[in-house]
Amino acid sequence: MNDALELAQDGMEKALDHLRKAVSKVRAGRANPAMLDEIRVENYGTLMPLNQCATVSIGDARLLVVKPWDRNMVGPIERAINAANLGINPQSDGVVIRLAIPPLTGDRRKALVKQVKDLGEEAKVAIRQSRREANEFLKEAEKGREITEDELKKALEKVQEMHDKFVKQAEEILSKKEAEITEV
Repeated sequence: MNDALELAQDGMEKALDHLRKAVSKVRAGRANPAMLDEIRVENYGTLMPLNQCATVSIGDARLLVVKPWDRNMVGPIERAINAANLGINPQSDGVVIRLAIPPLTGDRRKALVKQVKDLGEEAKVAIRQSRREANEFLKEAEKGREITEDELKKALEKVQEMHDKFVKQAEEILSKKEAEITEV
């Protein structure tokens, strides 16, 4: 019975973690260093994540500042940012790279809200899948006489409570991000 609950909890936590990471990468009109997490920079013949060859900080609400650890990396970092098609033009002074985040249009805001809702639905599907797997595990245990019918009923209720808690957390994450996107 505890194995099923742990299985459900692990699956649901992974779904929420994935949602948090995916939502943090959605550009909401304000500077967010997570926007650059997927960028890979060529450094001496190998591709490496941007955050391993530069410091990314927030200058103000609409400005990201990328400070390479090695001045020779300014050009490759600029090229990598341009190649990522973020819709942001890097501006360099030879020491740091500034990324001005343009304000979002109304249509773009609607598209981003839709994208966030889709991410949320994916997370909810993953949470429901974890619940389904745990419930099947418990029902098999009851068929194999490993647990009683009363234990099965209690365990199924616990799995449902856990499911509801995680779905509520996913909804909170989504509503915060939607508010951030629609904020002008």
